[in-house]
Amino acid sequence: MNAETPKYIAVEGAIGAGKTTLAKMLAAKLNARLILEQFEDNPFLGKFYEDRRKYAFQTQMFFLVNRYKQLLELQQDDLFTEYIVSDYIFEKDRLFAELNLSADELQIYNSLFPILKKNIRRPDLVIFLHSSTDRLEKNIVQRSREVEKSLKRDYLDSLSQVYSDYFFKEESGRLLIVDSSNFDFVSNRKDFEDLLTEIFREDSALVEYYTPKMNKLL
Repeated sequence: MNAETPKYIAVEGAIGAGKTTLAKMLAAKLNARLILEQFEDNPFLGKFYEDRRKYAFQTQMFFLVNRYKQLLELQQDDLFTEYIVSDYIFEKDRLFAELNLSADELQIYNSLFPILKKNIRRPDLVIFLHSSTDRLEKNIVQRSREVEKSLKRDYLDSLSQVYSDYFFKEESGRLLIVDSSNFDFVSNRKDFEDLLTEIFREDSALVEYYTPKMNKLL
């Protein structure tokens, strides 16, 4: 298959996978318009990590509306940038909803999500950073966000499973699954350049699995 050059690239992965960092690096390299999830604007998020059951619905509905409003803007062509890079996809919202909402809450959510989704532009390429829970925990500790200090390992395990179930079965567009457990694209420039080569390969298949080489730091 000769893949078309992806103009709209979305990076996904569980909490702590490095998606925002990679999205920023790709945007800088490509001089792209950068779309970042505005998690800090959600007033319920910190409470949710402390009491998931009590604050799940408020947290999820805030994210749903906020993500929709942000991604809806991509329907209009940007004459000044060739590329768009995002650190999430709209479907992410549904994954979190299925993990965290009760049956009644999910029924309400599912009555809204498809209506909103049909208005959202689909990325040309989704990069899924598939990482071990150990690596996720390490990254979360290193970035030391106050709102994430109540995160439990069992939640990260469940979240990783939800992401894996989705991406290893989903075939709605071009997907690059990256084994990122031992992938250091921040400290090792060679790792990042190798990933760039993989992203823009002309012979890419619809779904690709990429295990980075163990590049030593120079």
